[in-house]
Amino acid sequence: MPSAYPDRRIADLSTPPIGFGVMRLAMEGRPDEAEALRTVHAALGAGVRLLDTAVNYGSDAAELGYSEALVARALASWNGDADDVLVVCKGGNLRTDELTFVQDASPENLRWSCETSLRALGVDSIGLYLLHAVDPKVPLTESMGALADLRDEGKIQRVGISNAGRRQLAEAQTVVDVVAVENQLSPWSLGALPVLQQCEAQGIAFLSWSPLGGSARAADLGRELPEFAAVARERGVSPQQVALAWALDLSPVVLPIPAARRPETILDSLDAARLQLTDDERRRLRGAVS
Repeated sequence: MPSAYPDRRIADLSTPPIGFGVMRLAMEGRPDEAEALRTVHAALGAGVRLLDTAVNYGSDAAELGYSEALVARALASWNGDADDVLVVCKGGNLRTDELTFVQDASPENLRWSCETSLRALGVDSIGLYLLHAVDPKVPLTESMGALADLRDEGKIQRVGISNAGRRQLAEAQTVVDVVAVENQLSPWSLGALPVLQQCEAQGIAFLSWSPLGGSARAADLGRELPEFAAVARERGVSPQQVALAWALDLSPVVLPIPAARRPETILDSLDAARLQLTDDERRRLRGAVS
């Protein structure tokens, strides 16, 4: 994937600047498995080397670990080297048949979740494991301590945190070396910019989930953001590519992880890495979201 942006660093690793969030391949409304595998293979074939998942990505309570098992099947059937792909897993959220996200960041559940993901992936160690969300019922130091223990045992190699603010990131860092933060960041969701600044100052990777505003907004991005649509027309690309280029341009630590249900969708998103913004475009886009 020829890129106008440098690779992103996650601790000792280097990865292309756009990853792939596989959540929509596992949750309600997902495609059939053959289409899901084609979508992952298309992303990998285009150069993606980071797949983001979580233990609770499935259609019901019986499918905990489904997303990781899907990733394992995709990697096993891909003609590339699976060892080159960083699989990012998250624990601390469960689900029931009725509720998609049920917080439980207790050390006991984090250990169970990690071991469930390990079995689903068929591996002995996970490259990057994140606390999915801070649980108000559990001290953050206990949750991060559990991840530190899993790292020391070799079950995970690197530790991160998701959906965290600046103070929570700082508190987590008192317990374990945090190498990545995964927060929502899009033209509509700018609340994580202070955390992004903190990450950039400390050399921490910032994975942005829902960088196109989520499935409900992504399709209407051009209509809702006229300036993004205008730049897209001028450059002959999609408004979604412009939005991803905007995110990449914010900071060298930003790594968007767009989702998709079809190969065509993720391939369009990945083309954003070729879109180098001009100074005028940067000014216009930043003015449109400020």
